[in-house]
Amino acid sequence: MNEPIFLSPSFHERIWGGTRLKNVYHYDIPSEQTGECWAISGHKHGESIVVSGEYFGKTLSELWDNSPDLFGFYKSDRFPLLTKILDANYDLSVQVHPDDSFAQNFEHGEWGKTECWYIIDCEEDAEIIFGHNAQTKSELIAMIQNNQWDVLLQRVKIKPGDFFYVPSGTVHALGKGTLVLETQQSSDTTYRVYDYDRPSPSGDKRELHIEKAVAVMTVPHVAKKVEPKVWEMDEATITTFVEDRYFTVYKWEVHSRLELVQDQHFMIVSVLEGEGTLEVNRNVYPIDKGQHFILPYRIENFVLNGNMSLIVSHP
Repeated sequence: MNEPIFLSPSFHERIWGGTRLKNVYHYDIPSEQTGECWAISGHKHGESIVVSGEYFGKTLSELWDNSPDLFGFYKSDRFPLLTKILDANYDLSVQVHPDDSFAQNFEHGEWGKTECWYIIDCEEDAEIIFGHNAQTKSELIAMIQNNQWDVLLQRVKIKPGDFFYVPSGTVHALGKGTLVLETQQSSDTTYRVYDYDRPSPSGDKRELHIEKAVAVMTVPHVAKKVEPKVWEMDEATITTFVEDRYFTVYKWEVHSRLELVQDQHFMIVSVLEGEGTLEVNRNVYPIDKGQHFILPYRIENFVLNGNMSLIVSHP
């Protein structure tokens, strides 16, 4: 197969969700509390579906299991990454994710979760929680038990275009008024540390996972510095945000034309802004903001024409 694989997302309602996925990307969301668009996902909790071409109607996991040549025979028992767009209409819970070893032992074979965020848009003075101030596990436990959240948690001001690398073990939370593209390991394991005493839809407080959270939390907090590498061309700009053991993430800003070689097992592409065309093997595909597709292994040269901004990743 030497054509792109276009996919439709799955959507997930959250108590902190809103309507920006509809307002910005014109998605048909299930409610006015839609928090997550699982844009490219082979995870069983929300799969992407192929919307055109030879594999129309198949799930991404079906492609992964039955057509490994599309992905360059990448060695993994599941599609390794998950791309989301998150609408944080209200504050998310303060949370932490386990690494692979802990998740394999305690979460029935689920993977750990290292992720990263690209801030698509946010309100003025928006912020995230990113890290904590405890120097030892005993200090961490004492602060949690005494509800010293303002002392414990580190808050960071954000603006559109910011990028954050969030390895497993990092305490974090998106703040209200934030629209984010998230690239992560294909995992749905989250341990809540603090949730502002909010009730669930049933009226009870949402479950916390303090014991597991403390076990996996990195203490003291260490923020890995991300230094983007920018490649300026006449008609496009490529920014490499992170090259990690789990994923590499880029931003492609196409001002007119960008011609590249697909030299990875596969590439995951999300169109965040603008519109244009994708040329592959003399075939032309119109693309617009809110679309998501995979460039499989057999594609070599491709051309993007137009004016648009895309986030791209690969394992």
